[in-house]
Amino acid sequence: MTAPFDRSEWFTGLGGDALLQLLLDDADRRSDPYPVFDRLRHDAPVHRTELGGAWLLSRHADCAAALRDPRLGKGQTSATDLASIVGAAPVPEVMRSGSLVHMNPPHHTRLRGLVNRAFTPPRVAALRAGMEASVDELLRAVVAGESAQGAGLDESGSGVDLLDALAFPLPVQVIGDLVGVPRSDQAQFRMWVRDQALAFEPGADADVMAAAGRGAREMAAYFSALVRERRRSPADDLVSALLAVRSENGEGLTKQELVAIPVLLFGAGFETTMNLIGNAIARLLWEPGVRSALVGDGGAGAPVEQFVEEVLRFDSPVQIDARVALERSSVGTVVVEPGEWVVALLGAANRDPLAYGPSAHQFEAARFRASTTPPVLSFSGGIHRCLGAPLARLEGVVAVERLLAFEARHVCRFEPIDEAPNWRPTLTSRGLESLPVVMVGA
Repeated sequence: MTAPFDRSEWFTGLGGDALLQLLLDDADRRSDPYPVFDRLRHDAPVHRTELGGAWLLSRHADCAAALRDPRLGKGQTSATDLASIVGAAPVPEVMRSGSLVHMNPPHHTRLRGLVNRAFTPPRVAALRAGMEASVDELLRAVVAGESAQGAGLDESGSGVDLLDALAFPLPVQVIGDLVGVPRSDQAQFRMWVRDQALAFEPGADADVMAAAGRGAREMAAYFSALVRERRRSPADDLVSALLAVRSENGEGLTKQELVAIPVLLFGAGFETTMNLIGNAIARLLWEPGVRSALVGDGGAGAPVEQFVEEVLRFDSPVQIDARVALERSSVGTVVVEPGEWVVALLGAANRDPLAYGPSAHQFEAARFRASTTPPVLSFSGGIHRCLGAPLARLEGVVAVERLLAFEARHVCRFEPIDEAPNWRPTLTSRGLESLPVVMVGA
């Protein structure tokens, strides 16, 4: 599945904006943006684009430094300005108002500190047993033909989409249970979140933005009702905990904050993780030697944690993050003026040979066995680093571990139906359209 690094597609003679236009115009290129990223990183690693106006970064060191730089931040206009860079219509106000991801200190510091309580290492670790039980239950449903999507594996060899049967329901259950969304209500969030995610794709038009706005309003209305319910009847969930939070002077969260926080967590808490799990299973199924490397002789294979970290590097679920200059700053030798955008191409940074060596364009299941390996930027960096990163990593690890254990227990293996992974033609995120498999050997 991973081909040796080939420079035959290096688009000789094309400038930086012409390379970017390839991605904006060509869905196939967006499904595999890495040749364009490679050329940009080689020819114009700090590129000023005229396509909306922004500095584009593609080297790992530059992206990491920019994401940590306190002079580069967020703002209420961030989403609209960023959409203009990729030729999209204005992002609906409902998607920006009160969101933690568009705040700067001190408001960001206060809110993030409160939300961090849901993702402490002990609390995340305590979720493992429930995750394992959920994966086992979902896989049993697949084999019994009782998955939520109604498709299963039976003696006739019918297939099932593991994206629908495992990669989606696991993270939606985990974040839904954490926040306080009943299992019976969780499925509807998939379309709401997907519609909003498409708002940040190249060329998103007014219809896409309208759908995104509807999804955002419906999510906000749902959580407004849930907050009211938890005021009357508190439960052991995050919404109830947020209602009980008080500052030193006795102030609680505002109505807008009480809704915006669960909207953010649910919106970001499963789309990215669904991509991570799907991408990990794709590498397990199609990448030569990966399954045997993980299982090993007598079960002594490479740690699944290292494998998941390599999946995050090689197929970053989030490919782009951005900052706006709050004051005059710099990236390398380039001066960035206040109000200018800096866009970190995370997918390019994660395959930078200067960071990961000559094998950066190859998938290596145990790459992160060395403590000196640079950290991946898939969850961004600095104060806006994804606060759910430990939870997402754990879900990816548990999904792969339990799938391999299921195969060993049933003396079988899942095999892909398609010849190659079916990547969605999206630029800001990387994930699969579907993951159809059959089970053989049982």
